[in-house]
Amino acid sequence: MTEGRLLAERGRRAVQRALFVGGIAVALGGCRIEPTNARGDGTTEEPDLAARAAAILETQAEAWNAGDLDGFMAFYDRSPATTYIGSAGLVEGFDGIRARYAPLFEAGAQRDSLRFEDVHARALDPRFGVVTARYVLYRGPDVTSTGPFTLVLMRVEGRWKIVHDQSAADPEPES
Repeated sequence: MTEGRLLAERGRRAVQRALFVGGIAVALGGCRIEPTNARGDGTTEEPDLAARAAAILETQAEAWNAGDLDGFMAFYDRSPATTYIGSAGLVEGFDGIRARYAPLFEAGAQRDSLRFEDVHARALDPRFGVVTARYVLYRGPDVTSTGPFTLVLMRVEGRWKIVHDQSAADPEPES
């Protein structure tokens, strides 16, 4: 197996493990799951993941609103195992996700402004975290689209990176 394919497979397995752990947490509903470290004392390597996640999303919104695709994509892991799921289905790999967003950043493209609300984050363990929030796209005072999303974050070379992004648009209000 080539080194690139081996790295992609390792990344894919890491994302699958994170999604499995997140799925268990969702399935357990009201049960409290405490992240633990090697000492087993419930602490994590990131004492305030919620603040870090909010800062990541704020930086992404600023880049989006400035038309900076590279800045917007800076927090996605550059792995071929990174995934995005939206209304059009599964997009695999950093390059695929970048290609999905690229048309919105072309010169003259119509792109509404972006902000994030209701950001909640928790560490699953020292290497993985889950973020839930809402995106809001707006033009002037009018909201053009909004919906919930979930991010799986993984610590890569000491930094939190998005390894999975699943977004959904709220249904259009009935007239």
